[in-house]
Amino acid sequence: MDNLCHSLVGATLSAAGFRRRTALATVTMVIGANLPDVDAIVYVADGGTTGLWFRRGWTHGVLAMIVLPFLLALFMTGVGRALDARRDRRGRAREGPPIIPSQLVVVSAISIWSHPLFDLLNTYGVRLLMPFSSRWFYGDTLFIVDPWVWLVLAIGTFMSLRRARAVPVGAGSSGVMAHAHRPARIAAAGVACYIAAMAASAWIGRSIVERQAVSAGGVRSLRVMVAPEPLNPYKRSVVRDMGLWYETGRFVWVPTPHYDVVGEPIVKATNAATMTARATADGRRFMSWARFPFAEVTTAGESVVVHFDDVRYARPGQRSFAGTSIVVSQRPALTDSVRTP
Repeated sequence: MDNLCHSLVGATLSAAGFRRRTALATVTMVIGANLPDVDAIVYVADGGTTGLWFRRGWTHGVLAMIVLPFLLALFMTGVGRALDARRDRRGRAREGPPIIPSQLVVVSAISIWSHPLFDLLNTYGVRLLMPFSSRWFYGDTLFIVDPWVWLVLAIGTFMSLRRARAVPVGAGSSGVMAHAHRPARIAAAGVACYIAAMAASAWIGRSIVERQAVSAGGVRSLRVMVAPEPLNPYKRSVVRDMGLWYETGRFVWVPTPHYDVVGEPIVKATNAATMTARATADGRRFMSWARFPFAEVTTAGESVVVHFDDVRYARPGQRSFAGTSIVVSQRPALTDSVRTP
């Protein structure tokens, strides 16, 4: 998911009650909810296929989920103690709970673990088992930018924080604070129900798409993606892997569940040029990321240009953020490789 969503998840969890466990809980949970995306720095160092190959891997995998909470808690403990020392020098009284390192580990872990779980919900996917396995997992549940999730989490968090600020100092009884935490908890529960409904929509939708496609005279696919579209939870884009080509379409829930083929078949294009391009470093990195890859082959002077893309994000003739062009000579040797803008 996008980083605004991750930030709101961290803020909502804090407002739902975790902010009372230790000082700096809120800022820790917002940072933690975004921390696995530290791997985006690869695009500064070396973009292109290196970014595709590295992103949502090491820092999103099971090993990072063990290590990162302790690193973040250690850092925030140091920040908290530095702030306490500064406050003592100025003679200011502490407000709120003290720094509790064990609780910082708890809030760090919960917020960090939320990150790959939310990334799992979209079509881009995440490698949950890194570094032990590079397998991608895809939820196909939410569009990568979902304003409905933003809205619910933002309202719940805002209302909880406003209620908490209205509580007089020293009046923070369990009943009063439960009243303050309630909007954030309701928001979190609402988003969880929305995610469950969208996950069921994807799961049931795959069965309906396959059944209707076969009933219309087609054949069963090797695999199928029924992906969410922006804003409208009742529409989904479909990609069916038919072996040598892809079939694309659209599935709608209302007024009745229905699947329609949209566009022409997309041929995967396996030939000498594409095989040569796939054997390059850029080609191997792209294919390690791709889910529904296809290739377009053109000529440029005495060279052959193979453009790779993924049906999740582009169609033939289009270019997505992941589009990668590899220039090969008419001989098998690789002469150059570039990435399209």
